[in-house]
Amino acid sequence: MDELRDLRKALSALDVKLLEMVAERQAIVAEIGRVKSASGRGTRDFGREKEVLELARATARRVGLDGDIGVELFRTLIRASLAAQEQDKVASSGTGGGKRALVVGGAGQMGRWFVRFLESQGFEVQISDPKARDSVDWRTMELDQDVIAITTPVSATAAVMSELAALRPKGVIFDISSVKGPLQEGLDALKKAGCRVASIHPLFGPDTELLSGRNIIFVDTGDRAATAEVKRLFASTMAEQLDMSMDRHDKIMAYVLGLSHAVNIAFFKALAESGERAEQLAALSSSTFDAQLDVASHVASENPYLYFEVQSLNRHSSRALIALLNAVTQVAAKVLDGDEPGFVELMQRGKTFLAGRPVNRP
Repeated sequence: MDELRDLRKALSALDVKLLEMVAERQAIVAEIGRVKSASGRGTRDFGREKEVLELARATARRVGLDGDIGVELFRTLIRASLAAQEQDKVASSGTGGGKRALVVGGAGQMGRWFVRFLESQGFEVQISDPKARDSVDWRTMELDQDVIAITTPVSATAAVMSELAALRPKGVIFDISSVKGPLQEGLDALKKAGCRVASIHPLFGPDTELLSGRNIIFVDTGDRAATAEVKRLFASTMAEQLDMSMDRHDKIMAYVLGLSHAVNIAFFKALAESGERAEQLAALSSSTFDAQLDVASHVASENPYLYFEVQSLNRHSSRALIALLNAVTQVAAKVLDGDEPGFVELMQRGKTFLAGRPVNRP
């Protein structure tokens, strides 16, 4: 027991030293970030990341470890470094210095994200949400903010837009809804009232810290100046900015969101009705099942009301859902009919289609 205690004590000391070295590494990375910023260089350097990961793999193997351990460890460190550099860059941009912002629905998950994001740029942010402790009532206050973000559910956003139109605020107004079609009336009301209006769709969740590799869709509202102003809010981040028409956005989201949600809902519903226990299935699962189970678990834990809005308020959803129904029917038919060539053809067509997917950079 004395020997075990001594070993654990030595291990704890090594763990502390390891974290201290990580902190030292992050401090150097922060200095690198400041040098990049001062010279106008971008935050992310994919070539350098590749060198770091290759060195991590080679070093891990040299000291008798699995190369993947080295790679995964340094991927985590790289992401932490990039997040810190991006946050520093956003804060130093001073975009919101001396300006005010209002987040309608600011107590929601994405609402809180935008409150933090705008505050990090120097905005003085007010929240209008009955669930917030220090909520203000935008309907009765003077709307003199420079930016108004509407982060309410899709079903409520159009009504908020119409009410705002009657008040004619001077600041730029934008929503973050994942379905845009139902907002047309509200957007038209704002434009008719002479308001400056943009519409965005951030394709990331409220727990996102690093925007590198994340997409933000800017939907065409007909107000280029307002859209450009909202784009500037994200100029200091590493997010990819995509421009899209309203109908094109909803058509794509029927598959990107609607179809992917439906696949996972159907997956966990079938499992729930299988008569098997989740823990037993997980204990006996394969790598493919594990990966699918992780995604399905994430979907199952999300807001079901929001997910229903994504399905029910998008006029293109029926096409995606019918395509899913037809695909499952075809797979079942090939299996039940013993049609091996037909089944192989289905998989080959999928392989050919997915071969066009770009490979993520390290």
